[in-house]
Amino acid sequence: TWKWVVGPMFLYLCERLVRFWRSQQKVVITKVVIHPFKTIELQMMKKGFKMEVGQYIFVKCPAVSKLEWHPFTLTSAPEEDYFSIHVRIVGDWTEGLFNACGCDKQEFQEAWKLPKIAVDGPFGTASEDVFSYETVMLVGAGIGVTPFASVLKSVWYKYCHDATNLKLKKIYFYWLCRDTHAFEWFADLLQSLEAQMQERNNAEFLSYNIYLTGWDETQATHFVVHHEEEKDVITGLKQKTLYGRPNWENEFKTIAGNHPGSRIGVFLCGPEGLADTLNKQSISNSEADPRGVHFIFNKENF
Repeated sequence: TWKWVVGPMFLYLCERLVRFWRSQQKVVITKVVIHPFKTIELQMMKKGFKMEVGQYIFVKCPAVSKLEWHPFTLTSAPEEDYFSIHVRIVGDWTEGLFNACGCDKQEFQEAWKLPKIAVDGPFGTASEDVFSYETVMLVGAGIGVTPFASVLKSVWYKYCHDATNLKLKKIYFYWLCRDTHAFEWFADLLQSLEAQMQERNNAEFLSYNIYLTGWDETQATHFVVHHEEEKDVITGLKQKTLYGRPNWENEFKTIAGNHPGSRIGVFLCGPEGLADTLNKQSISNSEADPRGVHFIFNKENF
């Protein structure tokens, strides 16, 4: 038995040593932004830190716990001069971080009073391949929308800097959530992208649909009453919020019809059940002919 145990134990110890070494490297919190519904954004800098879109890091705050490491998806783009995470306050550790950063106080918090943060990473995910396709479908469910903040920011930076050399030409984005309250910061990001793309007369570059899955009859009635308004009453976006869940078969057939003969990347960050559905649709809507349309499925589960 010891022969089978000693190998994995050696690898585990090496991983712990690497994490300890990384945790000693200095991380500076440059800004703390408080978003609605107890969500905070930490903007940080670390010497030699390099990231790609959709990656995640492990974070430790010794002021809250000397041993606990928690994973968070990076919401900044590689083109920005800092890296950031969004933390929703839903437990003891996140509550401790919220208080340690002085977010429970009304007065302005001095930078030297901010807690020490240790960072391990970044670590890769399937979302890094988004720039390998001309057309992509991005599907985020609930908190799974956070990797696509990094993706959409980076796409926009690349588009503004050198649109002609950007392989990615079309994005279909789907956001499924019970309510948008906890992710208002993401709706703000979509508003910014929407406005900038209209200024550049390329509003068709990004097509997005927001689905509220936790709706009731009162919400549905309110939706019908305000449907004709220019902007959505919930998100403030021009694209109206939809209720229920997408008909994935229709969505795949429509996209396949719009892009014949293309390789379309399908990227999901969400639960396993949704992954099974999208994987089956990707297979059934891909043509046997090599010159036909093909959906390439990539997933990240939580």
